[in-house]
Amino acid sequence: MLVVDDDPYLQRVMMKFLTLEGFVPVLAGNGEEALTYLRDGGSARVILLDLRMPVMDGWTFRREQRDDPGIADIPVVVLSGAESEVSELDAAAAFYKPVSFSEVIAVVRRLCDADAAAAPASASRP
Repeated sequence: MLVVDDDPYLQRVMMKFLTLEGFVPVLAGNGEEALTYLRDGGSARVILLDLRMPVMDGWTFRREQRDDPGIADIPVVVLSGAESEVSELDAAAAFYKPVSFSEVIAVVRRLCDADAAAAPASASRP
C-alpha cells in the first residue's frame, strides 16, 4: 500500500488506519518520491494518491505511472481536496477530502482482494 500525500495530518491518520486494518503502508510525500520508490523496486498493491502536492502533483504522477509498463497496472485511489475532473486519471476510485476512512478502507480491501484473486500464488505484492 503506497500513500502519496504531502499533508502530515492525513499521512499520520492514513498510516494509522491502514496499519490497524492489517495493511503495510509506505509513505511518499509527493509523486516524484512515489515514482522513485516504485521504480527502485518498491511494491504496492494499491496507491492512495493526492492530486495537489509540491514537486510532482498527482496528475503528473499518474501520467508517468501509466506510461511505465512495470507499474502501470497498480490501481490508484484518488484522495483529494481538488474539485477537478478526475475521470482523466482512470482511477479505480476517487474520494474528496475530508474522506470517510471506512469507505476508503473498503475500496482498498476490495482492490487488494481482486489483485490477489487475479495474481498467481507466487506473485503477490504487499
